[in-house]
Amino acid sequence: WCNEHLKCVQKRVGNLQTDLGDGLRLIALLEVLSQKKMGRKYNARPTFRQMQLENVSVALEFLERENIKLVSIDSKAIVDGNLKLILGLIWTLILHYSISMPMWDEEDEEEAKKQTPKQRLLGWIQNRLPQLPITNFNKDWQSGRALGALVDSCAPGLCPDWDSWDPSRPVDNAREAMQQADEWLGIPQVITPEEIVDPNVDEHSVMTYLSQFPKAKLKPGAPLRPKLNPKKARAYGPGIEPTGNMVKQRAEFTVETISAGQGDVLVYVEDPAGHRQEAKVVANNDKNRTFSVSYVPQVTGMHKLWSPPDAWVPLSLACTPSACRAVGRGLQPKGLRVKEAADFKVYTKGAGSGDLK
Repeated sequence: WCNEHLKCVQKRVGNLQTDLGDGLRLIALLEVLSQKKMGRKYNARPTFRQMQLENVSVALEFLERENIKLVSIDSKAIVDGNLKLILGLIWTLILHYSISMPMWDEEDEEEAKKQTPKQRLLGWIQNRLPQLPITNFNKDWQSGRALGALVDSCAPGLCPDWDSWDPSRPVDNAREAMQQADEWLGIPQVITPEEIVDPNVDEHSVMTYLSQFPKAKLKPGAPLRPKLNPKKARAYGPGIEPTGNMVKQRAEFTVETISAGQGDVLVYVEDPAGHRQEAKVVANNDKNRTFSVSYVPQVTGMHKLWSPPDAWVPLSLACTPSACRAVGRGLQPKGLRVKEAADFKVYTKGAGSGDLK
């Protein structure tokens, strides 16, 4: 976190315990975070301990003027490398500059002032992910799927398949989400995928990473993919009616995909003997994203329709009307009398099932 902010001034912290001791990196960090100058002179080359103490004092006095409350820490603790107190100082800076101070989109300013930094960040995440029961900064992130959901909520289409990710592969899930966030949302990985899914992860580290999401902006050229829900596709038309379709005549129906997302439509038809054919699909390019589908049944009987990833479902009964045979007195050319019933029989064996008209 420190180094991400220090990059813009070409500085870096390699060891928190020792590298803040001369005060220079601490001063640089505070100036970057606050976008203000120290307002006091300091030693640019603090070769002696006293110079180092003075530099750190300049930094701590600046924090006091910024109304950032520090507890039990003085310049001596930082110069002497008291790691526990130094970590406490860094966490105070994270809380103030990354969580408490920035205003986030879709947030009530008065309500935010009443909350602790933790409550504020958690509330923002819960608003972004109403479909997930996020209540903490450790166990709820262990599968990696919540990270994918958060990335996709900030940039719909960046991780559209997060809800189908395998929860038994948490590191892979977290790595995918964090790589996408790093590359396309500008959110650096200040924690590793292995750490964030660890049951014993420090929640401060998770909060530090997640606090970068509210201000994330999508970069141009991101490989956004639409979220697909094939089960919401709808089919209708005479070609899927249980009766009325005929052998060796085109059967047609329509597939509507407006609620299923954007993508190709693939349809197979299986006849009673188990033979399959791919139906002809033509996009209509209309507002409901409909496709015209057609097939030609070759045999009589129940056909089935299949469109990945759904299962085979009954489609229609294909008929062969020419196989019908009619016999009887009512069909004879002679012998019929006016106002007398003329009857005959129609034999439909081999013609398939359907209404007789």
